[in-house]
Amino acid sequence: MPEQTQIPTPERAAPDARPAPPGPAAPPDSAVIRDALGVGVAVGLSGFAFGVTSAGAGLGLLQTCALSLLVFTGASQFALVGALAAGGNPLTAAAGAFFLGVRNAFYGLRLSALLGYRASVRPLAAHWVIDETAAVTMAQPDRRTARLGFTVTGLSLYVLWNLTTLGGALGAEALGDTRAWGLDAAGPAVFLALLAPMLKTAVERAAAGLAVVLVLVTLPVLPAGVPVLLSALAAPAVLFVQGRLDRRPPDRGRDRNAPGTAPRPDAQEDPR
Repeated sequence: MPEQTQIPTPERAAPDARPAPPGPAAPPDSAVIRDALGVGVAVGLSGFAFGVTSAGAGLGLLQTCALSLLVFTGASQFALVGALAAGGNPLTAAAGAFFLGVRNAFYGLRLSALLGYRASVRPLAAHWVIDETAAVTMAQPDRRTARLGFTVTGLSLYVLWNLTTLGGALGAEALGDTRAWGLDAAGPAVFLALLAPMLKTAVERAAAGLAVVLVLVTLPVLPAGVPVLLSALAAPAVLFVQGRLDRRPPDRGRDRNAPGTAPRPDAQEDPR
């Protein structure tokens, strides 16, 4: 018998041996600093509106500056002084401000893994975890640029926000009635401008729209600060409805003889 020879075949590479696609290139430090400073300066200037609004609500200079130094979350600060200016109970106003600030805890869970700071640094960094720093940090492709963006945004915003808060509180008497200038709407306007681009899905838009409706409907009839608390019910309500829709059985009224459906036995033609 003739000797059989085997033809060598090229070995196939394992599926996991293929090189991973390269990730996005890190931007230059100058671009990260430019973007971070842009956010810090743009938002930090609205601290002037907070200082004026807080002074108009009856808070003293030290109280106003202490809020910016220690609380440092614009939406919560405006919610607090807005409720106090409307004659709301201080405890209710503080509760509304607290629930608005809870969102920063969820930012912190994401940023903690992204930044990777040591345990001794995390308490100091947590004070700068707000909407603006979270947005700039999560836009970076790696840890080094994420830390740079977080630090520049947090430092510039914290310094400018407190300086403009002081200036607004000192100049409140010269401006007179803050409602005539519309400065009390500056804080909510900035917050909405930051929030709007994040509403990308129908569920998110529905939750935001329902929250607005709840506030507008209950604002004339409930004490100041309570409508903000009730608006938090929008998210679980929308998620509940979405869950019911996802579990809904398929439409049984569909044509039984439509393409893609199996014909019923009694609907087959008579073979006779």
